[in-house]
Amino acid sequence: MSDIQKRFEALQAATLRLRNSSAEERADKLKAMWTGIVARKEDLFKAGAIERGCHEVDIAAELVMIKGELDHVVKHIASWVKPQKVKGSLSTMGKKCEIRYQSKGVVLNIAAYNAPTAECFNPIIGAIAAGNAVAIKPSEYAPASAQIIEEIVRDSLPKDEVDVFQGGVEVSQELLSLPFNHIYYTGGNAVGKIVMKAAAENFASITLEMGGKSPVIIDETAQLENAATKLAWGRVMNAGQVCIAPEYVIVHESRKKEFLELISDKIQALYNSDGKGLENSEYVPRIINDRHHKRITGLIADAIKKGATLVTGGNADAADRYIEPTVLTDMNEDMDIMKEEVFGPVMAVMPYTNREDVLDIIAKRPNPLALYIYSTDKDAIEYFLTNTSSGSAVVNNNCVQAGTNSNLAFGGVGASGMGRCCGFEGFKDMSNARSIVHQPLDRFRDFLIMLPPYSDRYKSLIMKGLK
Repeated sequence: MSDIQKRFEALQAATLRLRNSSAEERADKLKAMWTGIVARKEDLFKAGAIERGCHEVDIAAELVMIKGELDHVVKHIASWVKPQKVKGSLSTMGKKCEIRYQSKGVVLNIAAYNAPTAECFNPIIGAIAAGNAVAIKPSEYAPASAQIIEEIVRDSLPKDEVDVFQGGVEVSQELLSLPFNHIYYTGGNAVGKIVMKAAAENFASITLEMGGKSPVIIDETAQLENAATKLAWGRVMNAGQVCIAPEYVIVHESRKKEFLELISDKIQALYNSDGKGLENSEYVPRIINDRHHKRITGLIADAIKKGATLVTGGNADAADRYIEPTVLTDMNEDMDIMKEEVFGPVMAVMPYTNREDVLDIIAKRPNPLALYIYSTDKDAIEYFLTNTSSGSAVVNNNCVQAGTNSNLAFGGVGASGMGRCCGFEGFKDMSNARSIVHQPLDRFRDFLIMLPPYSDRYKSLIMKGLK
């Protein structure tokens, strides 16, 4: 038996104990986890700087996301774990009906590298709240963060309740071969399909968060300077390595020229305010590794080769894993950049004439994780919201819908994911909503009329139900 299997079985052995744990005990574990995170915040700042060139404020913001979710869950967990009474029906008359949210068992969280701390801890907040044992597989692409995360878990939580499994693809493969009860995965479509197949082998439920190409719609009524400022931030933040980052902009043809001028100016204003160059800015992060750097620069080169116009940016330094914030226009569907998620600081801009054109452009790609609309026309906003599909949507802003409000369930649709995290929806996703009916045995409520041989009265009642 391998070490991984032994540790998995230890988690399995704890599931009944955890299922019977109180709301207070679960809340205490979450508080202990947060204490452990805060104690290592300086180390996490340094790891983020090493791995992605992030400013410490950006890493702090990642931790604040965890704190917001954790505080919300701790506040509400006692009410969530109580049996939830539901209304009866004609068929359950005289009976007490309720739903109890029961733990699923052992949950596997396979995290990504772009926000390693949040992606390791945020999903397991709901899992712990629901009374599950948890296995965390951090990304091997962010090894410094992964090591600190393992130490935080080791020092703040029992190992047979929450365990961290380090390693590469071979570790993920072995974990996926084990009979987990629920799998939470953050990453790309290719691995997402592997996770779904592995889950099917053990009838495990899944939560998939897989990003995609999130579109931006800018109509003729948009406050353009406001839009350009927010989109410059949304595209360059974390070097574009954000699952809900604005991927491509569909702007009304009457505003395209102005927008291209503004987006270029805003990138400089936000990230080169001291005039020392974008490459020297403390606010422009780096790409996670050489492979992804090469992939992104290849997408830029392919687009230009196939007719794209470089509006701004385009420079790169492989040794530093730096890619200059880049804006392209004159796009066409033959370009690779229009077919795959960039996950880098590159924005594609294309014009439209009629509203229907926007729908056609978006429909060429799978349903995205996010969609952004910049407009002051209520009718247009409603048209685009009604006639498109995405996991989430924001009007006149971007990247503010995830990790900012635990009352907003977060997740994808179709190729961008399934299931939901955050708040009560995250707790539900990690729970078995068990329907329970209590039958009183007194003769006034223990109706046996539905048992054969059927009486004329019962036959009449049933037949009336068909009318």
